[in-house]
Amino acid sequence: ASMVTGGVSGIAIIGKELWNLPLWVTNTVLNIPLFLAGFKIMGWKFIKRTLYATVLLSVAFYILPEGMYIEDDLLLSALFGGIITGVGTGLVLAGGCTTGGTDMLAALIRAKFPHYSVAQIMQVLDGLVVVAGATVFGIRAALYALIAIFCMGKVADGLIEGMKFSKQAFIISDHYQEIANAIMIRMERGVTSLDGNGMYSGKERKILFCVVAPKEIVKIREIVREFDPGAFVIVSDVREVFGEGFIEY
Repeated sequence: ASMVTGGVSGIAIIGKELWNLPLWVTNTVLNIPLFLAGFKIMGWKFIKRTLYATVLLSVAFYILPEGMYIEDDLLLSALFGGIITGVGTGLVLAGGCTTGGTDMLAALIRAKFPHYSVAQIMQVLDGLVVVAGATVFGIRAALYALIAIFCMGKVADGLIEGMKFSKQAFIISDHYQEIANAIMIRMERGVTSLDGNGMYSGKERKILFCVVAPKEIVKIREIVREFDPGAFVIVSDVREVFGEGFIEY
């Protein structure tokens, strides 16, 4: 669809448009220096898995036919192309390797900057490739490519970090014992009591902490409202919860 979605494969698309270079040749050649750097920094175990994935990607470039499967609909191409790419990228990264290219470069950068996720670094690198693609295919195709990159990053992050979401609740109330008992008995969920101190009132308070499934947060609200309509409740999302009643180790 003439969309450069970043990565070495995006550079290969640009090379094919400008010089008619085969996609699989460009993808293979550009990965050689990245593999050398990866071997030095990450070791042979990392490179071995990535080499397998990169070879399969180059083979796919060689075998799969080129064609516009969703005629003249760049939005659907960007959305579903980004989602499918995100699923593939997320599965590969979750397996402890990459498909080479900017995936590998992002993994190498993350070794130096661990507070960024691989998918976030890839978005920056791929964005630079998209800018280069905009000079070849035009700004319209580049803007659609950014949509695909955003979808890819979100889906890949979700697969890597886990898709089983939960809710956590902090409850501050003078009726903490009644609320805790109701949660434990009616919902069969554990509750932890934390010691707190009100900085304005100077009083010591009990803070209840519990983690439940998203659909159970409504029941938490009902229990709190039953015993103390004036209770202070904080609810937030939790990405993953390991342990009994949630994700098994």
